[in-house]
Amino acid sequence: MIHPKARSRLRSALAATCAFACLAGMGLPAPLAAQEGAAAVQDVTVTDVMLPLGGTLLRAPKLTASGTRLSKDELAAILKSDSSEPWEARLARLDAGSLTIPVLTSEHAGPGDDRQTVTYRDVVARDVKSGRVRELTAAGATMSAAAGPNRGNGTYGQIRATDLDLTALSRLYTVPGDGKGPVQKVYGTIQVADVTYSDVRGTTVKIARLDGRDLGGRQIPDGWNGAFEIVAAGFQPPHDRRTFAAAAGDLIEATALGSLDMQGLSVSNADPQGPVLFEIGRATYAAAGPDSGTVLENITLSRGSLRAHLGRLALTNVSLAPTIAALRSFAAEPETRPGFSDAEMRRLTPALGGLTLADLSIDLPPDAELPKPPPQDPRPAARGPAPGKAAPAKPVDAKAPEAKPGDPLAVTITPAPTRRVALREAALSFGPPQDGLPSASRLTLSGLSLPADLVADAPIVGALPAYGYRDLDLDLVADAALDGKARDLTLREVTVSGRDIGTIRLAGTLGGFGPELFNGTLPATTMLMFTGSAKTLDLTVENAGLFERFLTAQSKDLSLKPDELRKEYVTASLLGVPVILGNTAAAKGIGAAMGQFVMKPGKLVLHAKSKEPAGIGFIDIGAARSPAALLERLDVDAKAN
Repeated sequence: MIHPKARSRLRSALAATCAFACLAGMGLPAPLAAQEGAAAVQDVTVTDVMLPLGGTLLRAPKLTASGTRLSKDELAAILKSDSSEPWEARLARLDAGSLTIPVLTSEHAGPGDDRQTVTYRDVVARDVKSGRVRELTAAGATMSAAAGPNRGNGTYGQIRATDLDLTALSRLYTVPGDGKGPVQKVYGTIQVADVTYSDVRGTTVKIARLDGRDLGGRQIPDGWNGAFEIVAAGFQPPHDRRTFAAAAGDLIEATALGSLDMQGLSVSNADPQGPVLFEIGRATYAAAGPDSGTVLENITLSRGSLRAHLGRLALTNVSLAPTIAALRSFAAEPETRPGFSDAEMRRLTPALGGLTLADLSIDLPPDAELPKPPPQDPRPAARGPAPGKAAPAKPVDAKAPEAKPGDPLAVTITPAPTRRVALREAALSFGPPQDGLPSASRLTLSGLSLPADLVADAPIVGALPAYGYRDLDLDLVADAALDGKARDLTLREVTVSGRDIGTIRLAGTLGGFGPELFNGTLPATTMLMFTGSAKTLDLTVENAGLFERFLTAQSKDLSLKPDELRKEYVTASLLGVPVILGNTAAAKGIGAAMGQFVMKPGKLVLHAKSKEPAGIGFIDIGAARSPAALLERLDVDAKAN
């Protein structure tokens, strides 16, 4: 959902934009026809213009319309704040070659104690006819937020808009509709440069340039002004979550945006634990066409000695349809309830077709820190020797002698090397959502490299540093599908492979995965113990050097030759494993396959399937008396090489 602070700023920005545009357009007469007399064209100036628009009040000390046929009284009547004539009708009479407003101030109150003021400089509208502006510019603006929790101030650089339809803008903002009409385009293009905003928390946001194209929307029941007021109020009376959901759904569904291009975004925070800087070189959005989707480029994050960089992140096939559908269902409830539950928040999640990223690197701060000086003794020094005691020897100067070249006792302190985690590329794709959860997902990670000591505490892979691995180079694939009706989770592929290590591939089917696991009432792990079951399992292990390193390390620890230790492992596999597993036919097959793999480490394949259609429950697996009791309920096939 939209953060309250973001809702407030977005509502205020739209209100200011609407009011600013309306005021700019309402004094803009169109050029005269060639056959009309030049004497009819004149410059008209009005002063002390005050225009209320919803919760926003616009003030212009001076407004000059050039190339207009309107008289001063006619222009003043059009700009009259309490006029009973609709804006749409008044705009139809406005024609001008240009309109100039040296200072235009937008004042917005709310929500709560918030008070926001935006002051535009040198506002000029050109070629205005019947409420349509060919070009609208402002030299810059200042913004301040006083009172309330969001106090701060900021500035805008040059602002420019083209093909602005003031009639459509005022209609969307103030005239209710059913939300099903055609999209009315308000802007052809809009550009804003050099945006800076700082709040009292020490956070500063900067945007070098922002370009939008084809902005518009549909009329909605509360009007855009009314809908923003409802969303900004949240669940406060007289509104509740039903009215909130209805207004939010209307706004989301009614908004249309062709494309957006933002460059040079930075967010800095003067955190007491270390300044934080987050930057995005460029962010683009396109609603349609070959470049549809959202793309972020050159993303960086720094805090102290931590540095992270992401070359590119792309989102494709994003749909707000599930969000809108969920909001509509909440708005249609017969009785209201407070807030949104975790399950309802998942239903509000947009559908995401895919996510890709490339060139990720994270420079971690070094573990080692320079030694700190020992704390000084807070007790005061003795004034003199005790009676009958010899005076203490003169203390030796504590200053360390300077190290001389070649001195073997000289200590050189070097900073600890920076450790880096890197990822060449990653891709994540999703199937259609069911109750807020994707029906399928696939994750691929290529070229994941990291220091081996970072996984020292992890099971299994934590032993890799002991086998001579200093840096790991891994690839990962995880492909799964969820069948809500059958309550099955199918692991189509889970593969982890490492350079000079090997590959582990896992596939299978798990039962008992229903939506109740994700409703937040009980931990999923607790629910799974009672509802989950294992139906099939396919395991493949391929060696690419790990087994040989393991054998070499174990040989040194046991003072044996590698070939001698290998023979012992073969014997243990052929004889010991079947005994441990119950000495059944399946146990002997597993032992024989493991013996072949140890003798010639290549590939080991294990397939297991439950004899019961519902699978073996997780709680049964945990409570099994012995491995043999589980093997009796499985069909097992094991092969090597």
